Amino acid sequence: MPKRHPPEFRRKVLDLVASGRRVARVATNLDISDQTIYAWRRRELIDTGQMPGTTNTDNFEVF
Repeated sequence: MPKRHPPEFRRKVLDLVASGRRVARVATNLDISDQTIYAWRRRELIDTGQMPGTTNTDNFEVF
């Protein structure tokens, strides 16, 4: 099972990448997979409407 990271950690990672740091360097320094960072970035783009897809909010709506 993948390791769960707190939202604050994810935010820190995405902020580092957004500030211009290379994904590979951030991943190595924080001992996480670069693919994890790319997945978090994709999720952020979808959730903020910058990329098409189902948002986290949409996934949890009760019908």
